[in-house]
Amino acid sequence: MKDLRAASIAALGAAMVFAAMAQSPQSGLPERSTQLIVVTTPDWNSVVGRLQRYERAAASAAWKPVGDPVTVDVGRNGMAWGRGLISTEGLHEPQDPVPDPVKVEGDGRSTAGVFRLGPAFGYAARRPADWKMPYVAITASVECVDDSASKYYNRVIDRNTVSPDWKSSEKMAQAGEAYRWGAVIEQNMHPAVPRGGSCVFLHVWGGQGVGTAGCTAMARGQLEPILAWLDPKKQPVIVEMPEAEYAKARVEWGLPEKQH
Repeated sequence: MKDLRAASIAALGAAMVFAAMAQSPQSGLPERSTQLIVVTTPDWNSVVGRLQRYERAAASAAWKPVGDPVTVDVGRNGMAWGRGLISTEGLHEPQDPVPDPVKVEGDGRSTAGVFRLGPAFGYAARRPADWKMPYVAITASVECVDDSASKYYNRVIDRNTVSPDWKSSEKMAQAGEAYRWGAVIEQNMHPAVPRGGSCVFLHVWGGQGVGTAGCTAMARGQLEPILAWLDPKKQPVIVEMPEAEYAKARVEWGLPEKQH
């Protein structure tokens, strides 16, 4: 899912599909992205991390922090390299004595890397008036498909608009407070690799240290201002990785120096 255009949002009323546009991995952050969320953890297996927002005036400008840091939960088993905008080759090698984890379906790890942020979602019929991101209302028939044999794998879709071919999915309306509000993290979407990980979101947590199935979660009071801040015109992206990997990638990828 490269950019979810206004036309796509209109189509969601009938088909509710988050579709991906093919693209090649980049060498750094997209030049047109002027909003950035950075999530870091102490190591690959940590559950609790730190989120900081940044903005820049233009591609050549420095990143400036926005707001205070936020405590977040990542996957219950930590993080693993995902499939996003930037190739992570060089940051990890399979032949390393202790290779970094790589994201696979059902591993309970959040995705490390650089990813576009897709539409917001929630149980409300309409997005709050001050939100700018495209919005999808979660109804009883909206599901996120986690069956990699399905042609709808890693898509959020209204099952009433298609002929379902999946054997497993996440029924989003049954997630309780977790999906009261959220946003899509566009991992493994260009196109989706079977068992490469699916249904990755920002959403409301179940409490500090609880961990998620592979998403990034925080208190509702912390998430709502972030969702209101996100602006599709600024092409927001999210960077997630352990501290040591962030330090390795920072200069090459054009990431901000972390605030302490």
